[in-house]
Amino acid sequence: MTPQTQSRKSRALCDIAPVIPVIVIQQAAKAEALARALVSGGLPVLEVTLRSDAALDAIRAMSGVEGGHVGAGTVLSPDDAKRAKDAGATFAVSPGLTDPLIAACADLDLPLLPGAVTASEVMRAADAGYDMLKFFPAETSGGAPALKSLAGPLPRISFCPTGGVSPQNARDYLALPNVVCVGGSWIVTDADVASEDWDAIEARARTAAALRQG
Repeated sequence: MTPQTQSRKSRALCDIAPVIPVIVIQQAAKAEALARALVSGGLPVLEVTLRSDAALDAIRAMSGVEGGHVGAGTVLSPDDAKRAKDAGATFAVSPGLTDPLIAACADLDLPLLPGAVTASEVMRAADAGYDMLKFFPAETSGGAPALKSLAGPLPRISFCPTGGVSPQNARDYLALPNVVCVGGSWIVTDADVASEDWDAIEARARTAAALRQG
């Protein structure tokens, strides 16, 4: 799968809902119920970060939920990409972009949403064939004003800003012409997962899914 095809598939996923929940899960046994709550709430594209020992088992459990699109986040190496694909991930998200990761995702037919912040990083990703990128860490890298500035010289590049995005500033990002969706960790809280309050998570997802409407 070429980077161009990867980007096309990543863009199609980013178009589905205004927010991609960014999930750090510690207990794989709770993953399926969590995924069902998010999908029912209108956020079917889920990023499970490879930051816990339970991540790959969580991806396996979530991948069976009807209507969901489960990907792996914090994919840093070819080995990460392979393990994610083997676990059932249908896309990968990385904070940056390296030649080995490009080659691995091409060989695995795994759509990659790579990260870029500076104009040089964006241009390097575009040269490699990627025009749908993660802007990370968004808030500490200038936030919505920085992304707005990139739209002028790089109008063909679209972004999913992640990192510091919240209910308070998500609309600022989504109003930009070069932003397709945002990634957010506020949808899934540790407290709600611990108490298995799936109704609260579903309600938060519904609110986030309506961000594009208003």
